[in-house]
Amino acid sequence: MISQSRDSTCTSGSSVRPKECCALAVAALDRHVRLPIQGSLTQTTVFRTLVGMAAMQQSVHSIARVLEKSPCETSLRYHLAKLSMHDLETVNTAILGHKLFSVLTPGRAYTFAIDYTNDPYYGTVVPDNEGYVIRSRRKKSTNDFYSYVTVSAITRHRQVTLAVYPVTQGTAKVAYIARCLDAIKAAGLKIQALCLDREFYTRKVIGFLKAVEMPFILPVRKHSRAMKQLLNGTQSRISDYIMRGKTKLHLTIAIAVTYAKGRGGKHGVENLGYVVNRVPWSPRKIHETYRSRFGIESSYRMRNQVRPRTSTRNPVIRYLFAIISFLLKNLWMAVLWMRFSPVKPGPRTIEMRAFRFDQFRLFIWEAVRSTLKIVRTVPALRNPG
Repeated sequence: MISQSRDSTCTSGSSVRPKECCALAVAALDRHVRLPIQGSLTQTTVFRTLVGMAAMQQSVHSIARVLEKSPCETSLRYHLAKLSMHDLETVNTAILGHKLFSVLTPGRAYTFAIDYTNDPYYGTVVPDNEGYVIRSRRKKSTNDFYSYVTVSAITRHRQVTLAVYPVTQGTAKVAYIARCLDAIKAAGLKIQALCLDREFYTRKVIGFLKAVEMPFILPVRKHSRAMKQLLNGTQSRISDYIMRGKTKLHLTIAIAVTYAKGRGGKHGVENLGYVVNRVPWSPRKIHETYRSRFGIESSYRMRNQVRPRTSTRNPVIRYLFAIISFLLKNLWMAVLWMRFSPVKPGPRTIEMRAFRFDQFRLFIWEAVRSTLKIVRTVPALRNPG
């Protein structure tokens, strides 16, 4: 285990080893998830196997053929089937929060982002999973997905995921936002600004955030003629807008003016509008802050590199695999912050090139294979001719 304090920095002679990286991930699962197992098999071995699966993007079927001392495929499936969605939703913040306070300081204010991420699903929809399979825009040859809503801190050099929740059909966006806000509060963190994706641009969401006096930034949708006219100018500005409906909703719109310079085939002036509340910044700073939200897209790409492969219909097992993938990304960030932060004047920074994410996941795999032993012989079907 990494035992240095939050304020420690990388010093001469210190080093990060595979067992330390693997131990972090296994401990996060072992402390917060309970699997009732009888016999010689332990839940620690199960979780070590799952972490190895994630590091190398293996499946339950394939990992048992690769590791000599891992549980067999039947045993893994049997024990994973004991997990419940409610229990995982309850402990997911504790799992993802393992070593969180090495990166984020309780009581401080950070910028957060709430977003959706979709895992493709190629199977059939059955009663056991029909509430969890979400239809969306076609991607990777499918329209069906297991979708998750995440809340992440997006402060520079410290992008970590605090919570991830499965999306179910018929659940309102406001309900997910409320759960994410509860996760931030439970972590003892304050919100400097909450950045939301454009698909949250609805009357109910905006009304809820204004009612709870939440500082937020939300890009507008150019649906109405009045909004299109508002987003027409040559100077950055703050304007008022009325969202019409049964009751009028008065909005504050921050408009940042930028120049396309050929990006996306566009030229000339661009007016980028954001609904803001309790964010006393200039339109330019609001725009730059929201742009930092796109850093979580790289986080999604990284977590996809450590997402175990599966074709199961079981939404609980898929949710566990999603949690593990976000956990490994978080732990890599914690290791960087604790061990690869050089001593120098000025703000604390990270030398990411010193310990890449690919090396982190290979370290985990090295520790797993040394403990559970790699299979070194495979019976052949015939003798060499």
